[in-house]
Amino acid sequence: MSFLRFESKKSSVIQRKRFIIRALRYILYAIIMVAISVSIGTLGYHYFGSLSWIDAFYNACMILAGVGPIAPMPTDTAKIFASFYALFSGTAFFSVIAVVMAPIVHRFLHIINSDNTE
Repeated sequence: MSFLRFESKKSSVIQRKRFIIRALRYILYAIIMVAISVSIGTLGYHYFGSLSWIDAFYNACMILAGVGPIAPMPTDTAKIFASFYALFSGTAFFSVIAVVMAPIVHRFLHIINSDNTE
């Protein structure tokens, strides 16, 4: 996956414009991850929890944001889905943060560890 590759320690630090483009691209990846996560939750809460589309979306967003469930789950199947979605959401949250922070941390570490032998 060459589109996720960073420059090596031996190469020079990329220009600010390229860095901003890279950071925006990673933010786009994070937005896509959030959209997929909310879609999974919305579909699950709608079909397993018998919630309306708006309530399912609202519940999925609240779980993903770490606020907690809003609507009670009526069946055991819905409760099992909600449990697994909550576990998934915790992992997804930290993954999104890691994706957004990766280019920033890489640039910082690259600057302090670059070989300035010119």
